[in-house]
This record gives sequence, C-alpha cells and structure tokens, in this order.
Amino acid sequence: MFNSVEALIELCKTENIAISEAMIRQEMEVSRASREEVFAKMERNLVVMEQAVERGLNGVKSPTGLTGMDAVKLREYIARGNTLSGETLLDAVSKAVATNEVNAAMGLICATPTAGSAGVVPGTLFAMKTRLNPTREQMIEFLFTTGAFGFIVANNASISGAAGGCQAEVGSAAAMAAAAIVEMAGGTPEMSAHAFSICLKNMLGLVCDPVAGLVEVPCVKRNAAGASNAIVSADMALAGVESRIPTDEVIEAMYKIGQTMPSALRETGRGGLAGTKTGQEMKERIFGSKTTTH
Repeated sequence: MFNSVEALIELCKTENIAISEAMIRQEMEVSRASREEVFAKMERNLVVMEQAVERGLNGVKSPTGLTGMDAVKLREYIARGNTLSGETLLDAVSKAVATNEVNAAMGLICATPTAGSAGVVPGTLFAMKTRLNPTREQMIEFLFTTGAFGFIVANNASISGAAGGCQAEVGSAAAMAAAAIVEMAGGTPEMSAHAFSICLKNMLGLVCDPVAGLVEVPCVKRNAAGASNAIVSADMALAGVESRIPTDEVIEAMYKIGQTMPSALRETGRGGLAGTKTGQEMKERIFGSKTTTH
C-alpha cells in the first residue's frame, strides 16, 4: 500500500515495477478482486471514455446553449493542416473538449477525477493513442497510472472544486495525465512524478468560478488548457527537467492554497467569471432574475 508519491516511487524502485502495476496490485488488495476483474473494470471506464469522445467529436450542444460544437470546430481546424501548436496537442485538446461537451449535454462520461475535469485524461490518452500507437493493455495501464496519482491527491488534499478550487479538479486531472503520458512514452516512475509536479505547479491557484453554477463556462475550455499543460509537462520531464519541489509538497501546497481561497472562488458561482456582468446576465437568462447573487 502507498499513500504518498514518495512511497509510490520507492515501491516502484524496490519492486522494479511501473506505477500502473503498483496501482493494479493495490486495487487488487483493497477490492479483493483478481487481476482480470480489476482490468475488466478499468476497461469499462475506457469504453465509456471512447464513446464520449466519439459523441463529442460528432457534435453536441448543452441544454443551456452555453457550450457545444467547439470540438467539431477544432477538428475542422486541425484538418486544414495549418495549426500553430501542432497536431498532437490539438488532437488532445479537441478530445478533451469533446468529452466535456458531452458532460454538459447530460451524456455519460467517466469522472477523472471529477465530471468537471473529465476531458483531460481521455483527451490526452486518445491523442497518445495516435502518437504512440499503444496496445489496448497499455491504454488501460495509462488509466491505472492516472488513478495512482489521483488516489494520492484525493487522500492528501482534494479533488473537489468546492473544497479547493479548479486547481483541485482540472489541475489534478492534468497532472495525473502528465504522469501517465510519461509512463506510456517509456519514462521512469521518477520522471512521471516530476511531470505531475511540473503540471500541477502550473495550475496552482486556479479558481473554480462556473458561470450560473453550471459545469460549462469556463470549465470546458479549462480542460483544453489542462490537456495542453499535461503534454508539455510530460515532454519537459522526458527531457530530464525536474521539479525542484518534491511532488508530495506540491500536493500539500495545492491543498493549503485551496484552504485559503475565498468561498466565492470555490464553485459557488459567485466570484471570478461567474460574478462578471456577462456571467450574471447568463445566469439570469437561464434561471431567471430572482436568482441574483448576494
């Protein structure tokens, strides 16, 4: 069992195993299930992710009209072949957006680690599928690697926007994805930890300010930024760049920042973008003028 990144990396070094394998073993122990059962459950999550991405790329709109069809625009832009940030990165972005648009349209998604941050992990995973050509088993292992880091964050800090701001949701999701990308690309467990740290550090202090209290604006586009951050952080770690602050301390810093964040910036829909003139107008249009912010 591990409950910190330090313990996780030490376990991987001692046993000479990957992070995904450490998580599989822990899940087997906790759930008292066989390896086949644990793998099958994670594969079901993968199938849900695949279906959400496909549906989103075909085009969906939310009931409120606040979000939808941006994933389609991104795919059309990629197809024109003149992107600035590169096809792999935008592939991840489009699939992250697709997933969150499905969530906003009341579709089925897999919370990774939350519904509001559900696009980052599948967005990056399916972009890496195109870039690295992994086996089905390696794709499932990718999810176990994200799960290992998500487990640590959830038990030592928070993955809730209401408790810790969007840094705890999209920030955690992006960092989880960065670590898994590194492992899939052949990096060491230590590199995965550095990728996680670099990525989460880039999103410290990110507030949770959903317009009208809905997981749409700016949530969908933040998943796009999270996917981008994850890939860049993974590249940095694979290049040998290291985080000067240990991963567990980065997680602790995120937790403490969340604790000091005003409630108006923690999923209440009162501050930040939600509190802007346009944000309030959107809220009134959707829910009526009686739901004014106090």
